[in-house]
Amino acid sequence: MKILQKKIELPEESARDIRVIAQTLADAGYECYLVGGSVRDLLLGGEALDFDFATNAHPDKVTRLFRRVVPTGIKHGTVSVLMGQRQYEVTTYRADGAYVDGRHPESVRFSSTLREDVERRDFTINGIAWDVLRNELIDYPGGLDDIERKIIRTIGDPMLRFGEDGLRTFRACRFAAKLRFTMEEETFRAIGRTLDVAAQVSMERVRDELMKLLEAHEPSIGFEYMRESGLMKVFLPELAACYGLSQNRYHMYDIYFHSLYSTDAAPSGEPLIRLAALLHDLGKVPVRTQGSDGDFTFYNHEVVGTRMARRILKRLKFSNEETTKVTNLVANHMFHYTDEWTDGAVRRFMRKVGLENLDDLIQLRLADRRGNGMRDGIPQPIRELKKRIDLIIEAENAITVRDLAIDGYIVMEEFKVKPGPIIGAILNELLEMVLDHPEMNERDVLIERARGIYDRIKDVDFRAASNKKNMEDA
Repeated sequence: MKILQKKIELPEESARDIRVIAQTLADAGYECYLVGGSVRDLLLGGEALDFDFATNAHPDKVTRLFRRVVPTGIKHGTVSVLMGQRQYEVTTYRADGAYVDGRHPESVRFSSTLREDVERRDFTINGIAWDVLRNELIDYPGGLDDIERKIIRTIGDPMLRFGEDGLRTFRACRFAAKLRFTMEEETFRAIGRTLDVAAQVSMERVRDELMKLLEAHEPSIGFEYMRESGLMKVFLPELAACYGLSQNRYHMYDIYFHSLYSTDAAPSGEPLIRLAALLHDLGKVPVRTQGSDGDFTFYNHEVVGTRMARRILKRLKFSNEETTKVTNLVANHMFHYTDEWTDGAVRRFMRKVGLENLDDLIQLRLADRRGNGMRDGIPQPIRELKKRIDLIIEAENAITVRDLAIDGYIVMEEFKVKPGPIIGAILNELLEMVLDHPEMNERDVLIERARGIYDRIKDVDFRAASNKKNMEDA
């Protein structure tokens, strides 16, 4: 055990709360330490957002000491103390029983010592405890030395730690990327030997780790550890399959590393854009074709890739909204703008992508460009497209049906029809006209044009037409 006196600066907005909690427990005769990621991040000079305490006080004692307490994890000895608008987890020292599902201990028992509590935790860098009242660090597992050496290492035998909880393998790779640390060799080897346990982790938890990894400065570090250990094949085999597949003379890297470096190049504060960058070229694998010149082509890879991305996102339990966002970016990342585009073509492009997605698509396109290893900067065609988009937005031209000077209610009233597919058909045809001729977006003009459309399509069987289209798409 190493004990070190060191002054650490607490964030101003939480400092008072943290000291009140520690002092309250100390005054009642109990030990109290800050533990886990907050201590690690403060030692590294980073920002800590969540603060967790460990104490030898049992949950019922903690509950009586504080006015506002929520039993968030009472089964495992955790309660949340509410201070103002913030909450702080306070957990009783504990030792875990056997892990039976690769994720949770079958039982826990309360312990009386900090050391026993620390020894059940995952990584040495997360096993440092801090007595905030004495400014004293207590380090049983050697986390301070590992922070100094920039090492990710489990507390105790890595086979046991990863065998207990499969999520720890994902966390090890994420911490390596987040902190830009190197994974200790035995710890790394144990990941590949416990893949069966990692495979038991719910896709929701894997998704959460993936999104946290995408917040790192260089997610590629974590993804490489996942690929080399075999962990990537557990949850993202489609990306692992990209490794070693060369592209063409326009790319320096294979499909796999191009995907990783594009992800690194996407904005770090935009995890969904980064996710789209990670998935945007997966469709190249099934459509990869070698020509007579030995070079490879990837026709329609964005179409195939969109279907693959949708399946992956469904598997990883992403929301419908997130899936729509990411697949839209993947589907449209190959747009090719030239100065021959008419204003109508620009408006159709804006409609297809969605106004809310245009900036994100351009960010993805720039990340894709940087990720090929041969190009950087904003190309002139993209600059010109952005200018034209800005002018159209400034002019408030119609881009969607909602921008038309008439709506479905007006159409129904004018032609005495009930709600149904014919209303959407009329409005969409009017929009196509307005995209080319925005000056026609006037109520009287649109009603007159709608009359002609209605007379032409009023006898169409839209249900039969829709069923035919669905069969063709299938």
